[in-house]
Amino acid sequence: MPWSSRAALLRDLVLCVLGTAAFLLDLGADLWAAVQYALDGRYLWAALVLALLGLASVALQLFSWLWLRADPAGLHGSQPRRCLALLHLLQLGYLYRCVQELRQGLLVWQQEEPSEFDLAYADFLSLDISMLRLFETFLETAPQLTLVLAIMLQSGRAEYYQWFGICTSFLGISWALLDYHRALRTCLPSKPLLGLGSSVIYFLWNLLLLWPRVLAVALFSALFPSYVALHFLGLWLVLLLWVWLQGTDFMPDPSSEWLYRVTVATILYFSWFNVAEGHTLGRATIHFAFLLTDSILLVVTWMTHSSWLPSGIPLQLWLPVGCGCFFLGLALRLVYYRWLHPSCCWKPDPDQVDGARSLLSPEEYQLPQNRRMTRLAQNFFPKAKDEAASPVKGEVNGVL
Repeated sequence: MPWSSRAALLRDLVLCVLGTAAFLLDLGADLWAAVQYALDGRYLWAALVLALLGLASVALQLFSWLWLRADPAGLHGSQPRRCLALLHLLQLGYLYRCVQELRQGLLVWQQEEPSEFDLAYADFLSLDISMLRLFETFLETAPQLTLVLAIMLQSGRAEYYQWFGICTSFLGISWALLDYHRALRTCLPSKPLLGLGSSVIYFLWNLLLLWPRVLAVALFSALFPSYVALHFLGLWLVLLLWVWLQGTDFMPDPSSEWLYRVTVATILYFSWFNVAEGHTLGRATIHFAFLLTDSILLVVTWMTHSSWLPSGIPLQLWLPVGCGCFFLGLALRLVYYRWLHPSCCWKPDPDQVDGARSLLSPEEYQLPQNRRMTRLAQNFFPKAKDEAASPVKGEVNGVL
């Protein structure tokens, strides 16, 4: 195996370890905060932290189990189905997948000439974990971040474990978005992987655009804790209707598809997520305007009622910082898609075939294919099939 290929495999192994460590670190931060709230007599706050943690974990295990059931028989070895079911019942299904990916990655890296099947299976596992990590981020990490900010604003003080949770949450969210976007590219031979420079810019603009949204919701939650649930439910129902009207087809069967739609509606409450092919730029613009209008309304509400919050909090600094992050993030996003996006300067090989990363069906190519992620990749990059046979002139609908 060439040195460059071994270096790439080693990099993937390191990223796998770091991703799993980030998940465990974020989990530890949430449990630490819940224990501290309980010790301080803030039982409602502790219950909210644990409730968000539990709901996200259940959803994550459901996704993982449904995908395992839908995968081809024998793909994941001879592990008994009952043992896998027990692991998911004990909320260990995601960690089992992480261990499985690490084992497969080590197996491939240790081989001088790994088989195409082993390479494709390692990609297959990595793609599922990237998707599960993204779901966990917006079902648990983003709500937890909003909650801890609201608690800090209400109490008028910030504890060290809260700052620790904020840092791990922001890094975890941005990491998940970047890892997911990189994973989508591995599904398509006509799209190169993100380079270092574009990865940094992509990481930054996701972080900077997410912060103002989380801040706006946190400020409203601190002022009106009894109404934030109604606000979320109202927007979530609208977003769920929008997802349903786009006719998603991601899960193995129609009943489990609703689990996916419910999750996507939650993601859309915080950030953009493309679920259907065609007119991506138009839908992204509509969603951006919708969230921006809602955030402005929340900030206006805060400005007219900010005297309700403890006077020790420098509220005058929150709005300029949030606005600065928003405009800087928007500028970096425009820079990324105008100059740093790989499609701006890369032409694909029309004869390229990339195993599990190709668009061939399983009947045409017998390596393990993660078809659910390939469908999403086609939604994000709708010109992928055409680009495999013609040079890239520029991507318009590939906006994340």
